[in-house]
Amino acid sequence: MKTLSERIEQIQEAMDDAEYIVIGAGAGLSTAAGIDYGGERFKENFADYIEKYDMTDMYTAGFYPFKTEEEKWGYWSKHIYLNCINMGSTSLYEKLYDLVKDRNYFVITTNVDEQFVKAGFPSEKIFATQGSYNYFQCSKACHDKLYKNTKIIEQMVDSIDEELKISTELIPKCPVCGELMDTNLRKDNYFVEDEHWHMQNRAYRNFLDEAKNHNALLFEFGIGYNTPGIIRFPFETMTFKIPHWKLARFNRSHLEVALEYHKTYRLVPPEMLEKYDVSNKFNERYVPMSEDIEMIIDELLK
Repeated sequence: MKTLSERIEQIQEAMDDAEYIVIGAGAGLSTAAGIDYGGERFKENFADYIEKYDMTDMYTAGFYPFKTEEEKWGYWSKHIYLNCINMGSTSLYEKLYDLVKDRNYFVITTNVDEQFVKAGFPSEKIFATQGSYNYFQCSKACHDKLYKNTKIIEQMVDSIDEELKISTELIPKCPVCGELMDTNLRKDNYFVEDEHWHMQNRAYRNFLDEAKNHNALLFEFGIGYNTPGIIRFPFETMTFKIPHWKLARFNRSHLEVALEYHKTYRLVPPEMLEKYDVSNKFNERYVPMSEDIEMIIDELLK
């Protein structure tokens, strides 16, 4: 693999040549920005929950089988407040915006923490595929309207008692069918894709279609194998097929590429790509980066 300075230069040259830039972001970008779901940040903010429920981190805590809605929202309101409502924009997202703000770009993200919007990215340039902490929906998806939840989340957090329960009267109910409300997160078949979701999906598809005959740089940040079919695998496939597109992948530990080999797929580390018959000289257009994201962005901003 090339040296760090050589790879940074590759990315800079790709940016200079790019007429279109596509940013694909996963949980690793927010973790790099300081929004860590585990470790000391989790212990500092959820000590009572760790003691009572034996939780280990905020991600797995989201699947905890709470016995009551009061307990469920005791945890979830604090989770949403910490990671979204009370979380301002982070320097990493702000620097990423500075890097692309004067360019022709679009963002697709599986993150639900609204960091792109908070950093200054216009909402019309963002497709948040998995929803947002900032909105409620009917838990049975009886209609496709979303509801801003800032005020009620703040009220929930203020009402959490010594048993880690919220006040019963704050349990959100659907104003249409009376069922329970839920956070607008893609976790089951009831996920609501509202008018804005569909509009941004179309905008993203149109952006990719417009970029096909132009030089494009795909920036992929912090995407592993939780939902690789949304961004990671499509980014690879597009780069394989379109010879004037380049892919810069930022990931601490998952820099490998999925290659079709004898009708099956295998994950090939970047240093091994040259040993395979990769289409359109993919290995020359792929820039793997395991180093600190913010440090690299700082270098690109110079």
